[in-house]
Order: sequence, then C-alpha cells, then structure tokens
Amino acid sequence: MAAESVAHRLTAQHRPTLDKALEVIRTRAYWSPHPEHPKAYGENGSLDAAAGKAAFDALRGTRLDLGQPGTDDWVGGEVSPYGIELGVTYPHPDIDVLLPAMRAGQRAWREAGPEVRAVVCLEILKRISDRTHEFAHAVMHTSGQAFMMALQAGGPHAQDRGLEAVAYAYAEQTRTPDRAEWTKPQGKRDPLVLTKTYRTVPRGIALVIGCNTFPTWNGYPGLFASLATGNAVLVKPHPRAVLPLALTVAIAREVLAEAGFAADLVALAAERPGEGLAKTLATRPEIRIIDYTGSTSFGDWLETHAHQAQVYTEKAGVNTVLVHSTDDYKGMLANLAFSLSLYSGQMCTTPQNLLIPREGITTDAGAKTYDEVATDLAKAVEGLLGDDTRANALLGALVNPDVKARLEAASGLGEVALASREVAHPEFPEAVVRTPVLVKLDGAKPDAEAAYLSECFGPVSFAVAVDSTDDALALLRRTIREKGAMTVGAYTTSPEVEEAVEEVCLEECAQLSLNLTGGVYVNQTAAFSDFHGSGGNPAANAALCDAAFVAGRFRTVEVRRP
Repeated sequence: MAAESVAHRLTAQHRPTLDKALEVIRTRAYWSPHPEHPKAYGENGSLDAAAGKAAFDALRGTRLDLGQPGTDDWVGGEVSPYGIELGVTYPHPDIDVLLPAMRAGQRAWREAGPEVRAVVCLEILKRISDRTHEFAHAVMHTSGQAFMMALQAGGPHAQDRGLEAVAYAYAEQTRTPDRAEWTKPQGKRDPLVLTKTYRTVPRGIALVIGCNTFPTWNGYPGLFASLATGNAVLVKPHPRAVLPLALTVAIAREVLAEAGFAADLVALAAERPGEGLAKTLATRPEIRIIDYTGSTSFGDWLETHAHQAQVYTEKAGVNTVLVHSTDDYKGMLANLAFSLSLYSGQMCTTPQNLLIPREGITTDAGAKTYDEVATDLAKAVEGLLGDDTRANALLGALVNPDVKARLEAASGLGEVALASREVAHPEFPEAVVRTPVLVKLDGAKPDAEAAYLSECFGPVSFAVAVDSTDDALALLRRTIREKGAMTVGAYTTSPEVEEAVEEVCLEECAQLSLNLTGGVYVNQTAAFSDFHGSGGNPAANAALCDAAFVAGRFRTVEVRRP
C-alpha cells in the first residue's frame, strides 16, 4: 500500500482519538482510550491474558533483532527481581553508523507534517496497547512491579501518557498557521505585501534514557513528544529494564516502515555491563534532546555537560505529607498506608516524610498524640499487608539490592514504629519482598535531619515530630526548596492551615493533594488531567505533560516571499 494511502487510513482511524485527547487536555476531564481491566483485551487483534503470557515466554532466551544498522555486538543479561533470567539479547550499536542512519530519515518525517506524525504515533500506541498483556510481563520482570500494577501502570497508564504528549505536541505545532498573507498599508503608495509560510522543524536526534522502575510510564512521554515533533528518537534503556522499551522500539520501527518512513527514525541503544553508554551519547553533537529519569547525580551531570541538547530531567525528591488534623482519621490512615505500601515505595511520588505535631492532632475519633498517630498508621499498614497474597499483589519485589540495603539500614536511624517483614512469594521463591518500615524521628534534632532531608528510595518513611504548624510549614518549604518534591500531601480541617500549605506549594512550585481519604492516592496521577512533577523545584525540570514539555523540541522557520 502506498505511503500516502496508509497516512490517509491512519488519519481516518486515529483523528477522532487525537481530537478527543486535544479536548481533554483543555478540560482536564477523566478519559482514557486504553482499558485498565485485564479482561478488556482479547478481541480486535489484542492479546488476551494467556496469549500475552505465551508471547512473553516465547521471548525468553531469544535474540531480538531489530534490523538496525551499525550493530556490532549482542548484549543482555536481565534478571527479573522475581528471580528468573530473561536471557534476551539486544543489538549493541556502533553509534558512528547508527546516528547518521537515524538522521537520514528526518527530512521525510519533517515534511509529513504534525497531523501525519501524530496519527503514526497513535498507531504505534494502538499496537502497543494490543500487546498490553505481553508488556505487563515484560514490565513486571524488569521492574519488580506486581502483575496488576505492571499491567496498568506499564500498559494503559503509560500509553495514556504517550498519547497526552502527542496531543500537546500537535497543539503546539499547529498554534501558528501554515501560511499568512501580510499587507502593510503605505498611505498613498502601494501597500507592502508578503506571503509568509511557517514550518515546524525538529531539533535533531532525541535521546531517551530509560529508568529501571517505570520503563514505559517514564519513557513514553519523551519518546512520543520528540517523535511527534519530527525528531528521530534513540532509546537507551536501563540495563536491568531493556525488554519493555526494546519491544516498543520494535513496534515503532514496524509502523514507521509500513507508513513509508524510515524505520531508523526510532532505534535502540542497549549497552554492555558498565559501559556508561548514556554519557557517551549525551554529549554527541547529533543528540539535541535528552529525556532522563533517575538519580539526581546523573541528572545534574546531564544538565551541566550536555550543552548541545535540550535536557528534560526527573530526578530525586523528598516527598512530604503534613498531618495537622482530619475529619476522617480511619480514612486518612488507610489512604496513607496504601500510599506507603504500593510497589514497596519504589515510586518517585511515594511520601517519605510525615510531619506530625509533637502535641498531636485533632480528629473525628478524638485527639491523637504524635505517638498514637505513628502507632495507628503502623497498624493500618500491618492490617493492609497482613495477608501475604494481598501483600505480594501490592508490594511487588524490591527492584535491586540497593533498595534492600537502604531498607535494612533505616531501622538504625531512630525508633521503629513499624518493622519491615519478609513476605514469601508462592510463585517466585527468589523474589525479595519486604513490607515498609516506619521510623520515628525528632525534627528538632540535627542528627535526624540527615535522614529525613535525604531521599531514601524504597519502602522507608519517617514520622517526623515537629513543634508547631509553623515549624511544619517551614520544614515543608525548606524540603521542597532544597531537595525538591514530586508530590506534597496535607491533612487539615483548618482553612487557614490549608491556605498556608497551598501558599508554600505555590511559592515553591510543588504539586499538592489535600485530605485524600478515598481511592485517590498522593502517589498516583492521571494523564490528561494531573501534572506529574512541576518542573519548578529540584526534583524535576519538566512536568508531564504541559506545553513546555513539547515546545522546546521543535522550532518554527518562517519563509517570506513578495
């Protein structure tokens, strides 16, 4: 089928979805074209649960040949946090060969225009969605997420974030008209008349540096924002989480080729152990955009050294919840317990510090002392995770030994209100599954400061005693300003305290959730409605997703003619 007719078919198929996405990023209403429920798959070409599991099993021990130019080796070595070896090998690139090949396809991709690029991206997302069950196993066995979370966060939620980025990219590229007739009156003389055309042009090759914990959810926004704005995209996965992004690249290359574009517009850069390929790629002159999720140290390095590129980073932060008062004590405890437990706290949005007044809080269940709040929260977590089957479904597995080491060290930082326990996994006996630890710290003591003002990534949280609400607000402000925060939460029945917390978050640029006691949690965000990060504090220099996230990925070139 000719490329033009393929583009026409894709436009007819996907333009309604694009229009709906454009509508909801304006209204911020709930919407998702990608179903969350596992049983929604199995029709219209999508894989059901059994077929998805079979597809994943068939990948194990194989070579994933993407047909990329410049392949000089085959690398792999992923071991699931659940204890199984994946055995998949991937192409290792000779970047001096691969990067020129990627650039070669950019002119035709640029000339295709924003709409064609958008619908091709939506076709890629549609084919990923059809294989959601397969991706769920790939995400589970590289990130350690429990299966249902891997299916939802690694599947439809990630796909939603990719679509959201495409919608923002399209909106920003079409904000300026393609053509304008310009006439300037000159009094008695003939007017000055020009025809002006405006073309969006890509910056160059974009580099996506993947993370271990959420390879698709964190990878798709940058990948699709760059691709939709006309850039080629090189995906450099985390060495322990290659498979989900390698499958993504394979699908993207397939769709691009079918639509008449160069498959090499999207490519994979898997690395050898200890190679440090991200640093090498990040400073190459061909790389003009970088998307990164991971540690603060490497994010800072990228921002400092990758001068030739527009760098978007999501780094580490210290997320805080201020507990002042509540009219639903039981609901508050249940909500916090779930937030602390989900995926063993291995989310960049998980609360770490709970600021609790030393004299206690007022609640609908009566006054509660600081010690009682800490004890009751510990009981809520124990109740939530008391059944091992439920615990495994919520906790998943620890993603790497560093998380386990931090967890074990945390009990030595202060009085333990909730001790961590081992949970046996019936299907994967080698999985390292641990419940959270809650440690009590005195916010007034300098030796405690080193603990609660450092990110302790994993199932570790601190109940920090503060002298007053003013002290809590000051500590909240300092934490966001110095360490950054992806999320902030607060519980209060006082309008004055609520206003004060909101003002801190407005001034320090942090996303705030107030009085969550039901089925919405501080560490979860919804595409098309919620902003993930703000881009305004040290935790991240970009938000997922807003106009600023896409606008720097292209420029507009004007041509004037009489």
